[in-house]
Amino acid sequence: MKFNCQLKRVVDDSYDIEIGHGLFDTLINDLKNGLVGKVRKFAVITDSKVFDLYGEKLHKSLVEAGFEAELFVFPEGEKSKTRETKAFIEDSMLSMGFRRDCCVIALGGGVVTDLSGFLAGTYGRGVPFINYATTLLSAADASVGGKTAVDTPLATNLIGLFNQPKKVYIDIDTWKTLPERQLSSGLSETIKHACLGDALMFDFLEENIEKIFEFDIKTCEYIANKNCEIKYNVVMQDERESGLREILNLGHTVGRAIETVSDYQLLHGEALSIGMVAQVKLGEKLGFISKENAERVIALYERAKLPVKIPEYIDKTALVKKLYTDKKVRNGKLRFVFQKEIGDVMAFGDNVYAKEIAEDEIAEIIKEM
Repeated sequence: MKFNCQLKRVVDDSYDIEIGHGLFDTLINDLKNGLVGKVRKFAVITDSKVFDLYGEKLHKSLVEAGFEAELFVFPEGEKSKTRETKAFIEDSMLSMGFRRDCCVIALGGGVVTDLSGFLAGTYGRGVPFINYATTLLSAADASVGGKTAVDTPLATNLIGLFNQPKKVYIDIDTWKTLPERQLSSGLSETIKHACLGDALMFDFLEENIEKIFEFDIKTCEYIANKNCEIKYNVVMQDERESGLREILNLGHTVGRAIETVSDYQLLHGEALSIGMVAQVKLGEKLGFISKENAERVIALYERAKLPVKIPEYIDKTALVKKLYTDKKVRNGKLRFVFQKEIGDVMAFGDNVYAKEIAEDEIAEIIKEM
């Protein structure tokens, strides 16, 4: 006997991204107006740093608006983005009576949004979640696109799922409380977006990048909008990373590997900066980018106060080996995404945006750096 379970369905995972200043009131009004339906119970997940800055304030706003809310806080930093942290928060939520009739609010940067989105996707077999981004890095990357994950000792982001939020809030005012190093880390993904998708944005950054450190409002609003626009245009065409979305991994093959090998001494943006330099250097050798444009990319990363060389404490042999944990690896072969000059990416076939690279080719670049 055979049964056919027909489970075809059409899912609308559309959501809004709101960019502005001081958006807690906007969030509360959206909840009152049914952003997550009739849900009245909220788990606010944040890290120890953001908790001190914004956690209590958001919790108070939710309670005063008549909602039930609890704060769940974990130690800041990439080392907390683990299955163990996820399990700890899940157990805490269960013990406090959170069930399927709740919503998760991710308040923080990329670690918070990655972990919270993954947790929301599995908690009670799935509960709604909202991203409230408090860093330039999360505004540029983690809070948009629905890729959620945790890290393992082997590599970053290999355990996770695609899970789209109900809404994303990008609060530019929160950037004012970021240390300069964190601002630079966010600029790394910003420059990457310009390299792969918008030559005019790259020109703008060359002219205005120092203004970000001065919190020039118009400049900050420009890059917040451009980051979302570029990433949205890619994700809209390829939500599940079946082809085009791989271009958002530009610079990440070396970047993610060096982030792990550094034992997270390097911030994500700092590791990505080094990965982007490796990418343009190899791309120049392969004829994908001119020497002049490669130098422009490297110079812009330096102006963003980011590293462009591999630190001496990094074991180069271990780094090359770690490249094989990259998600783009196929049949044991390394694959790289390359920018095409500035503002575009290389295509290597129909819906193919990553090129197979021999280990010795990238090992030579790493040795040079």
